[in-house]
Amino acid sequence: MADKNDIFFGDDPFQIVKRWFKEAVKTEINDPDAIALSTVDTSGMPNVRMVLLREIEAASFVFYTNYGSVKSKEIFSNQLAAFVWHSKTLRRQIRVRGHIEKENGLAADQYYQSRSLKSRIGAWASIQSQPLSSKSHLMDQVEFFEKKYGNSPSRPPFWGGWRVKPLEIEFWADGQARLHDRFRWSRQTLEHTWDIQRLNP
Repeated sequence: MADKNDIFFGDDPFQIVKRWFKEAVKTEINDPDAIALSTVDTSGMPNVRMVLLREIEAASFVFYTNYGSVKSKEIFSNQLAAFVWHSKTLRRQIRVRGHIEKENGLAADQYYQSRSLKSRIGAWASIQSQPLSSKSHLMDQVEFFEKKYGNSPSRPPFWGGWRVKPLEIEFWADGQARLHDRFRWSRQTLEHTWDIQRLNP
């Protein structure tokens, strides 16, 4: 597809993603792992929000959230999702579409324990996406769970990860006069090999 000095070089799309993210860490002001995650509700109405992509595995992408959130409810309804990652400093983006499944085991436990204590308590205190009467009520809940769990809260049963297993990954890089470079990796099922196509900008 490209020579080894090209930003698109590689025979594994996940390794290309890792390489681009590693570059973005050096150039982005904050949150180089932020992605715009898209889902749809049961009526087909699309929804999108920013989340942090916490793990790039050998064959999937993982983020974490509350399972009672709107995004999770929409994921539960059809097990499909898409996201886009964009780096303004590198002038590149990655688009991903595919199946999504729950990560509710050891990986979720380990990630939860890696978070700051305040973030771990916050996961208990926030009933994500639900109406909130006031900020003071939320802070009262934080105080309640701080007293209840102290310095060692366990992962809430309603909080964990989602693993995106892509059927399509597209790499995009800005080009002069809007003649951008685009390469799409696609496959019919998760068991199929990747088909790679260069796309018109």
